[in-house]
Amino acid sequence: MTTQPNAPDLEALWAEHLRHEFDTKNTPDTLLTMVKNAYVNHVPVMTGGYGLEALDGFYSTHFIPKMPADVELTPISRTVGEDRLVDEFIFKFTHDMEMDWMLPGVAPTGKRVEVPFVVIVQFEGDKLAHEHIYWDQATVLVQLGLLDAGSLPVAGVRQAAKVVDPQLPSNELIQRE
Repeated sequence: MTTQPNAPDLEALWAEHLRHEFDTKNTPDTLLTMVKNAYVNHVPVMTGGYGLEALDGFYSTHFIPKMPADVELTPISRTVGEDRLVDEFIFKFTHDMEMDWMLPGVAPTGKRVEVPFVVIVQFEGDKLAHEHIYWDQATVLVQLGLLDAGSLPVAGVRQAAKVVDPQLPSNELIQRE
């Protein structure tokens, strides 16, 4: 891939956005990394918002203050194009607080969760235009004890382990039958 002269460093812009979400926990600074009509869509539960006003309310009420203190992001892969970045990582946390953005209406269980995430980030110039964030909600609910995987094709925490270590057994759910 040839980079355009003076093209923005998408990885640095994404790192700055994440720093404000997870480290400084500063909504105004997070929003400064985004275009006016930016949007965030947590696809499995349809949380997020469209436009800076909606995102201000979302980040300051439902996302930043509802993030467990022990969150870890373990990088798996990253693809960077001219105006798009795709991140794959394992999202780890202890469910010790209400997490409106991910588990709306679910009281804290105190259980540990590890789930693969994929985030597609679109940029306009040097600002984020949108984020589409995907994860398997069923694997989260299994780990929290809210869904019985015994008769369902759901992997639970082994899903994250398999992403990190591709040599782990495949087809366990097929063989379970």
